[in-house]
Amino acid sequence: MLIATKKKYDIQKLKGLLSAEFEMKDLGAARKILGMAIIRDRERRKLFLSQRSYIQKVLARFGMSSSKPIDTPSAANIHLTAMFAPQSDEEKEGTSDVGLIYGGDTQCLVTGYSDSDSDRDVDTRRSMTGYVFTLGGSVISWKATLQPTVTLSTTEAEYMALTEAAKEGIWLKGLIIVSLRFDFISYFDYSPLVLG
Repeated sequence: MLIATKKKYDIQKLKGLLSAEFEMKDLGAARKILGMAIIRDRERRKLFLSQRSYIQKVLARFGMSSSKPIDTPSAANIHLTAMFAPQSDEEKEGTSDVGLIYGGDTQCLVTGYSDSDSDRDVDTRRSMTGYVFTLGGSVISWKATLQPTVTLSTTEAEYMALTEAAKEGIWLKGLIIVSLRFDFISYFDYSPLVLG
């Protein structure tokens, strides 16, 4: 069980209540949750989440440990060839060490961005939808995918992207404002989405 509160006193109180009802063992500060490593820098008040070990396991499971990484998402219909295989150890590393950082001096504000790229898929002419939401400057939710239908204009593609972002924003707003009491703002950009 992972317990997170703003005050250490509340954690101790909850642990006391739980231990009175159930046999339990205190494992101390969390080091891993849902396959993510948790690294704390208490001096700078930062929390780092990383999925490096999970990424390495998935790559090994599918025989892709030596595949060449890319630094941006790409459409599902993109086909890679042998020329994309890694040439150096640095290329093999990729972004498995990249993680999310929370905390520090940033304002705890949820911010959303949305965009689309009209006719991104050259075979089906479907457009790309993309959005990202951040909390205090760190990503908490994102999506980059082909739209389910072909749009007739860039305006329609933007509208579909905004709809997807708005649905996610509404869900996040309920979670963040009701549960955590943070402020919430959204930005919607009409410039082309660059994903690959």
